[in-house]
Amino acid sequence: MLLDPRHFPEHCFARGDSSDDALFYSVVRKVVHIDEGAIAALTGFLSEQLQPGGTYLDLMSSWRSHLPPNSGGYVTGLGMNAKEMADNPMLDEWVVHDLNVEPRLPFADRHFDAVICTVSVQYMIRPMDVFREVERVLEPGAPFIVSFSNRCFPQKAVALWLAMTDAEHVDLVRSYFGDGWDGVATHRYLPKHADPLFIVWAHRSAD
Repeated sequence: MLLDPRHFPEHCFARGDSSDDALFYSVVRKVVHIDEGAIAALTGFLSEQLQPGGTYLDLMSSWRSHLPPNSGGYVTGLGMNAKEMADNPMLDEWVVHDLNVEPRLPFADRHFDAVICTVSVQYMIRPMDVFREVERVLEPGAPFIVSFSNRCFPQKAVALWLAMTDAEHVDLVRSYFGDGWDGVATHRYLPKHADPLFIVWAHRSAD
């Protein structure tokens, strides 16, 4: 049975560092949060799921997107640090936007052919609102692909995430999709002695 985050107490989405996220993310951190094997697995997965030449949104973006190099699409980044996104060779444009302050996305309805969120879902304090917004800006039938591992900035991850196992993280993210999505699916990359990768994705329901 899926979890229902609508019924979780508010403290489940509290964080150790509740200060303004803009201060935390004003520091340029050009690091990747998964190792080379997990990056290759994610890029390979995205190459299978994304239609070449589409319009994509990299949600909670940074200096690397791990998109396949032959995607040939137009990629918009939405993140917290303009300098990091300016150094991302896959972004055609970017916007600084704090989803924890304003989950509404600054894009038109049905604007994107796919949305990805890479190793960042654990920082959302209003995930259900964000996922509804992603549904709004996606074309019907388009995918939202959420990936994560077992690493994070613990001071900015929500309490619920820090209290859960990897398997529970998968169930939690599945529950964020709610109504309006078709075929929520999961994929696991679990090598020995290396970073795991978990992917949860679904397609926006057709109208």
